[in-house]
Amino acid sequence: MSSYGERLDQVCAARGTLCAGVDPHPGLLAAWGLENSAAGLERFSRSLVEALGERLAVIKPQSAFFESFGSAGIAVLERLLADIRDAGALSILDVKRGDIGSTMSAYAQAYLADGAPLAADAITVSPYLGFGSLQPAFDQALRYGRGVYVLARTSNSEGGQVQLAQSEGLAVAQQIVDQAAAANESSGQSAIGLVVGGTHQSLGCDVSGFNGSILVPGIGAQGGRMSDLPTLFGAAFSRVLPMVGRDLLGAGADQNALRDKATQLLESVAEATQHDS
Repeated sequence: MSSYGERLDQVCAARGTLCAGVDPHPGLLAAWGLENSAAGLERFSRSLVEALGERLAVIKPQSAFFESFGSAGIAVLERLLADIRDAGALSILDVKRGDIGSTMSAYAQAYLADGAPLAADAITVSPYLGFGSLQPAFDQALRYGRGVYVLARTSNSEGGQVQLAQSEGLAVAQQIVDQAAAANESSGQSAIGLVVGGTHQSLGCDVSGFNGSILVPGIGAQGGRMSDLPTLFGAAFSRVLPMVGRDLLGAGADQNALRDKATQLLESVAEATQHDS
């Protein structure tokens, strides 16, 4: 069984390092001419994968927009994850779960175990009940060759209140980075990644030696620029997976327009990579 890190490297080598965020909020559904319903949600999400699933390496659905429609929305999410898998892309399910003990184990089983209806290639998790509380998710990820992205330095400005707080002489974000790196070193896999926003002038933590994938939200509508990523991430830029949501989805329902926008974004990643070389 290949690890998540190995599969991510393979698909990114073939398709480029771009993650499409699937955030079907009501305003976006309306802009696509769709009703704010489970049926509109399904039309939006699955047509997006039809257009881009075989072109992009990673697709990241935001679970909240599916959960808001109850069981019907969750059923759409199940089908969407299957579509992503069938298209040969990897899925990161953005759920930001974080809990303790048996509850964290249940979340891990729901999203990371083989055969689970909502199983994704990777999920996002929150470490703010303590990094060690996430161990059940790490264990499941290692067992099934999946990934876990830990929130370290998020793209929103409010995050700094907690993430840049000092403890034992280090920022909380830095402690998360260091613990994630140590866990990857111990397992011999790169199952644990980080979420680090691309909206900051300075990260406030050192990721230069990190040994896993770094998911970078905030590019485009939130103000982050692809061209700034090599400087912002320095030696870790080769591990960066930029995520674009609204700027991509704003291209509209026309599949050719979506493909053209995705091509432009992939070219901008390639340009940033060339400048970093």
